[in-house]
Amino acid sequence: MNRFLFSLFLFLIFENSNAASLERFQSYVRTTQAARGDFVQKVYDKTGKLVQDSRGSFAFLRPGRFRWTYVKPQQVIVGDGERVWIHDADLNQVTVRKVARVLGATPAALLAGASDIEKSFELKEIGTRDGLEWMEAKPREKEAGFETVRLGMSTGGVEAMELVDYFGQTTVLRFSSVERNPQIDPATFRFTPPKGADVLGD
Repeated sequence: MNRFLFSLFLFLIFENSNAASLERFQSYVRTTQAARGDFVQKVYDKTGKLVQDSRGSFAFLRPGRFRWTYVKPQQVIVGDGERVWIHDADLNQVTVRKVARVLGATPAALLAGASDIEKSFELKEIGTRDGLEWMEAKPREKEAGFETVRLGMSTGGVEAMELVDYFGQTTVLRFSSVERNPQIDPATFRFTPPKGADVLGD
């Protein structure tokens, strides 16, 4: 799973409610304009072996502005509304892409919160597990880069997310210290390549 694809989707915060998972998602689309918090991310291969363990923080302001920061390995992904900047500190390399080229039937489309989201995804409730209520989103496009996204929710909001790619690799995320609709400095969503960094892309 491309880290960029799923990182765009890691900003789903729902209002406190006893509603079913689909209703909570629809409520999110209507009412959540911004959020920030922390995450722990684990990636497992198709045999269930842990192949990556990382953590960091995120912030977003709909539509299309976000900042996703990995502590280790050091990486920052910033969307400024027009372009997406990916900075790998270890390589001192920056990749930039136009937002229009990376949206569509990806987790980024769910982040954008379009009212016609079901045109791009099949959404359904899939029951309870580990004390959470789960919803599944499958892209209608076959070239989306992932097979399915599952959201695990409590009455307080989204607590977990699982992304499964076409190679059987699963990315599991847990969220904490989440603030919904905070005031966020617009400078958070601007990025200037560091001096001496190699810049690739659009």
